[in-house]
Amino acid sequence: MAEAWLMRMTWEEFQQQKDSAKVVIVPVGSTEQHGPHLPLGTDALVAITLAEDAAARTGAVIAPPLWYGWAPHHMALPGTITVRPEILTELLFDVTQSLHHHGIHKFVYVNGHRIVNIPWMQIAAERAQRLLKAHVVIFDPAFMSKDIVDRLGFGPLGHAEEIESSHMYFRHPELCRPALAIDFSPEPDEVYSPDPRFGHDTLCYVPSTAERMKPAIERAKGATGSPTRASAESGRLYHEHLVRRLCQVIESMR
Repeated sequence: MAEAWLMRMTWEEFQQQKDSAKVVIVPVGSTEQHGPHLPLGTDALVAITLAEDAAARTGAVIAPPLWYGWAPHHMALPGTITVRPEILTELLFDVTQSLHHHGIHKFVYVNGHRIVNIPWMQIAAERAQRLLKAHVVIFDPAFMSKDIVDRLGFGPLGHAEEIESSHMYFRHPELCRPALAIDFSPEPDEVYSPDPRFGHDTLCYVPSTAERMKPAIERAKGATGSPTRASAESGRLYHEHLVRRLCQVIESMR
């Protein structure tokens, strides 16, 4: 099987492979607290594992991952690194522009940091399409799993909840500590939800503040949702669904 990761290739190997690959995947994540049971790199690891498995099936090339995202609300706990969205926009555009210069015209941005990363990723994608005439799509697990999460019995989108936890238990069990997981369900807000599955009227998402993070920190060390319900088997089914969808997207772009 051909090497998928750009940083592991020589320039000559990339030159030979890019014409058949046609599509470059750019994994985008974050480094931030994920409760007491998941690693700080969860969001980037999610994007990376989806990119790797999809590339293995499609022959797409994977650009080096972006390990940092926009995470001001998680600065309430140590280990979190947040980068300003305007900086991230410029970085992602420059990555795209560089690869476009070398003959790549189709890009899939795989987002592991959910709705928080999407605004600046959209700006970078729009700019790449307008200025470079590139074809760019954003693949986000929360939006691309609405057909399966209810069947798997997953609850509402939270943070380090059973969805993220199940995925990580399947793909990176060596980094997880399930025995430390703590459930915490905030009081529902009648006019607000960040969950793409939410079917009622809602305000638009705005990242929370450190002050508003206090209940989750005090009750569950930064997690929200029901991570104690997570399982590796649910994570396997969830992961396979997403990889199939990502492969479908890549093939359609060709």
